[in-house]
Amino acid sequence: MARTRRRARLADAIASELEDNEKRTRRSLKPLTRLLPYLTKHRGMVSAAIAALFSAAVITLVLPAAVRRMIDYGFGADDPALVNSYFAVLIGVVCALAMASSIRYFLVMWLGERVVAEVRSDVFDHMTRLSPSFYDSAKSGEILSRLTADTTQIKAAFGSSASLAMRNLIMFAGASVMMVVTSPRLSIFVLAAIPVILVPVLGFGRKVRKRSRFAQDTLADASAYASEMLGSVRTIQAFTHEQRSANRYTSAIEAAFTAARQAIVARAALTGFAIFVIGSSIVAVLWIGASDVFAGRITGGELSQFLLYSILAAGSLAALSEVWGELSQAAGAAERLSELLEIEPEIKAPPVPVKLPETKRGAIAFQDVSFAYRSSETMPVVRDLTLEVTPGETVAVVGPSGAGKSTLFSLLMRYYDPTSGVIRLNGVELKELDPVDLRSHIALVPQDTAIFGASVAENIAYGRPDASRDEIVAAAEAALAAPFIDNMTDGYDTLVGERGITLSGGQRQRIAIARAVLRNAPVLLLDEATSALDAESESLVQKALERLMEGRTTLVIAHRLATVLKADRIVVMEDGRIVESGTHAELSAAGGLYAKLARLQFGAETQKQPA
Repeated sequence: MARTRRRARLADAIASELEDNEKRTRRSLKPLTRLLPYLTKHRGMVSAAIAALFSAAVITLVLPAAVRRMIDYGFGADDPALVNSYFAVLIGVVCALAMASSIRYFLVMWLGERVVAEVRSDVFDHMTRLSPSFYDSAKSGEILSRLTADTTQIKAAFGSSASLAMRNLIMFAGASVMMVVTSPRLSIFVLAAIPVILVPVLGFGRKVRKRSRFAQDTLADASAYASEMLGSVRTIQAFTHEQRSANRYTSAIEAAFTAARQAIVARAALTGFAIFVIGSSIVAVLWIGASDVFAGRITGGELSQFLLYSILAAGSLAALSEVWGELSQAAGAAERLSELLEIEPEIKAPPVPVKLPETKRGAIAFQDVSFAYRSSETMPVVRDLTLEVTPGETVAVVGPSGAGKSTLFSLLMRYYDPTSGVIRLNGVELKELDPVDLRSHIALVPQDTAIFGASVAENIAYGRPDASRDEIVAAAEAALAAPFIDNMTDGYDTLVGERGITLSGGQRQRIAIARAVLRNAPVLLLDEATSALDAESESLVQKALERLMEGRTTLVIAHRLATVLKADRIVVMEDGRIVESGTHAELSAAGGLYAKLARLQFGAETQKQPA
């Protein structure tokens, strides 16, 4: 009973959502036009496919005429040899139809696969260029659903569905003309039924598209949840949430099934209605045609020809109603993909980007910078901040959690633009630079290193993909990563698993440092690079970092003050502002926030005071 009530509430929620989206989804097949440029790139294949499709349709339309001549002349002449010759001709027509249909199938399916491959590539390329602010709220699982499930719908549309629609349109038009030529009187009865069929088809088509769009949305939500949970499977098992997670995913899948079922019901009703009306009209025409044969108004062959043409026309119309539903589903998928492609990145290169000058390499300047995330615009995380870093200087940024330290890195990498103020690199405002050029001058070693499911060498080469194997090995040696890599089964060709699951924290960090070494950028950003490591790993990573920092402008974020004692300058942040600046000795003597943090950390180490 509880399950029934839950499903009823789910159906009500889906119906409400469908009603809210009704106005937006009335555009029928218009979203599919967004994909036409992908077809125009393959005009030759499209032309060949249309030619094969047209040929198959014309050959099909020849069959009823051949049957008529066989009945009226072959059987009428009582000549078996003539009948045999007509059957031989029919076999030839069938062979031609088979060949044209085979070519049509290959060409349209090739086009479908080609278009989908290009759409997927373009969508993924576009997604990699969107600003990080988009991903602050977007779900990666939903995006993956659009890249997979939605593009599969489009493949069906540009493959079988579109070609079937064109074929059936040609068949319907040709069969209708031949019906009129064969018997104008009988044609009136058949053609009169067409408006009765088309009006409901168009109405049902909108409902099918509307329900299909919502079914795709709910499936994307389920995929997003599955992606998130599978990426955290160890946490799920650690807190024994296996059943809870499975139940929640099952509920999401049930929602997707309920939405899909409503789309299926609409399509089934549409198909059943079309078949009933079409079948009834054919029976009526056959009845009237039989009377005409007895009255001598038409011959038996003409009635057979007309009946075959009416069946072809009716079958084509029925197929069009079904294909319309499939195209409506594809239109919903195309609309969702178009929404992604229409999203503009907030961070763009200016029309005429400025090139970074080679002088002042690594000079950084924040001038009266303030910034707030979109989710909390009334609570700035950086407030009126001014900071200058000279080339080759090492500046440590410390302070309590939430002080805005990591946001400085995001602003310097131009993941976001400041709400007010100016940030410059080498004397050039960041907004005047191409973000790609800007980031190519910066090497980042983050706290949570992203390791990809590839080999060790490929992960290190992420810092510079065109690097040679010798350069990769040299970078690993500089990062003190070579010893553990050499001990791996396949050395630098060892696969490290998804997200580098087979590596320890220290190993992951040293690979990140090797990337930064390989990048060889004048600006180095170290974001809590040793915070999650044990003492031995921290010592190795710290040695590697010291080598990396030589000759580079370096900004260091650290909670462990022992890791920043050798910095040229320490900047203390609190509530988005710089509240103190100086060396360790100066700040310790000042008795401010830094001195308090130093007492808390170094006091725990038997009051050890670093020199």
